[in-house]
Amino acid sequence: MEKKAILLASGGLDSTTVAAMAMAEGFTIYALTVFYGQKHDCEIAAAKRVAQALQFREHRFLDIPIAAWGGSTLLAGASPAVPTHRSEEAMAHGIPSTYVPARNTIFLALALSWAEAVGAEAIFLGVNAVDYSGYPDCRPEFLKAFEDLARLATKAGAENTRVPTIRAPLLSLSKSEIIRQGMGLGVDYAITHSCYAPTDIGLACGVCDSCLLRLKGFAEAGVKDPLPYKA
Repeated sequence: MEKKAILLASGGLDSTTVAAMAMAEGFTIYALTVFYGQKHDCEIAAAKRVAQALQFREHRFLDIPIAAWGGSTLLAGASPAVPTHRSEEAMAHGIPSTYVPARNTIFLALALSWAEAVGAEAIFLGVNAVDYSGYPDCRPEFLKAFEDLARLATKAGAENTRVPTIRAPLLSLSKSEIIRQGMGLGVDYAITHSCYAPTDIGLACGVCDSCLLRLKGFAEAGVKDPLPYKA
């Protein structure tokens, strides 16, 4: 019997690794990418590249304009710019300005709806609670609470049939461990995108939190990051 999974696909290093891990478990991937009003559409292009490379069964795009009410430096029209050149100590304290209000709650609700519609048994996402992410919606407590909500909010839960599980296999891994996992599964990280502040031609800035964590992960994994960076 076919095992279906919904994947929240951002085109980033983490979600691409999760996709490869889910496929290695035998899941057929139904990928969902959300354009929520982020400043740059590089990640949308990356998500398309990943979907093509990994040959997902289906790849859907939704436009959910969270930017309409702001609240994050990642969103179009927001100021100031995303933080750069931050130390590991600074990243380890507080919730960063790049946090998008309730983003993962919104994304998981959309994924849950699709999962119930197509009979998927799992929802995969690339959240990570290590390496100073600082986001409250990347915590294991949040994922457990959402899984409890899914049991209460769905027809499957009401009828005591299979409710999609929330799978976050990278939750407790460091960035270098994630990269090693992906490389072992043949992931081509050159097609991914991680930068919060890319140039107009899509080069990674190399100094935002996401770039710094990515570069640190590749360095600790002993591998050169294949992405081009701004000089």
